[in-house]
Amino acid sequence: MNLLTLVTGMPGPSGFGSASTAEQVTEGIDASNLTAVVTGGSSGIGLETSRVLALRGAHVIIAARNMEAANKSKELILKEIESARVDVLKLDLSSIKSVTEFVDDFNALNLPLNILINNAGVMFCPFELSQDGIEIQFATNHLGHFLLTNLLLEKMKNTAKATGIEGRIVNLSSIAHSLSYEGGIRFDNLNDETGYSDKRAYGQSKLANILHAKELSRRLKEEGANITVNSVHPGLIMTNLFKHSFLLFRIVKFFTMLMWKNVPQGAATTCYVALSPCLRGETGKYYLDCNEMPPSQLARDEALAKKLWDFSNKLINSVSAT
Repeated sequence: MNLLTLVTGMPGPSGFGSASTAEQVTEGIDASNLTAVVTGGSSGIGLETSRVLALRGAHVIIAARNMEAANKSKELILKEIESARVDVLKLDLSSIKSVTEFVDDFNALNLPLNILINNAGVMFCPFELSQDGIEIQFATNHLGHFLLTNLLLEKMKNTAKATGIEGRIVNLSSIAHSLSYEGGIRFDNLNDETGYSDKRAYGQSKLANILHAKELSRRLKEEGANITVNSVHPGLIMTNLFKHSFLLFRIVKFFTMLMWKNVPQGAATTCYVALSPCLRGETGKYYLDCNEMPPSQLARDEALAKKLWDFSNKLINSVSAT
């Protein structure tokens, strides 16, 4: 996607582009037989994703850390869409304990699971360790979603097998994945404050989102599971993710205003990848403005993806053992 199409909103091969909204890219799609979990579904593009999935008939589970905000978001959706099916469950992705408790709570609902949208995240945070002792952006943006996906995978496989409907996992990444640390992931000094960069740490976590999708996609294909895994860049959207760099991004936005999207446009690629019948069987790919795009060279590194998978499992096991 070149600068001209980004600025003008000119559609790509899919028929959609940067100006397309989530409602437009899902028009005519009936999702009434689907159940979806959306992390961070109570604000920003997560809320718009939840709203549009509910609008198309899906049963949406909003997974959020702030339950007050999540319940208000549920009320907003129900006020607009009286027939909407929306539930709210607590989830703090920076906490392994919270992730496991969420999965227990979800399983207690005895629902199927067709779609998992790993949307929640933090951005450009000052150096901080999670309560599990892991760098906060890596813990929240990657590790929490990695564990959540693994714990829900059997449910998704069983749902796909019982219904014959393809399961879909969507990881929200970012174009910032190309601005990670040298070598991509700081395996040997993940939690070292020395050399920490809030921007590169964010890029590292977003690179991890793509590598996770790539490796999981490979494993599921090898297994023959009827589930696809893809990653997306939603575009530049001014949401509360920018709370740590608000002034900086106000300045940046002034000089790049034609490249920014509104929230309905920002949720479009997620909803397209989650619901479009045109993407049936498409997996292990990266989408921008509802069109497939090649990610960075590091994001295509299969050996790096496998190394990250093993590293993530060991990190989770080490925390769980304490």
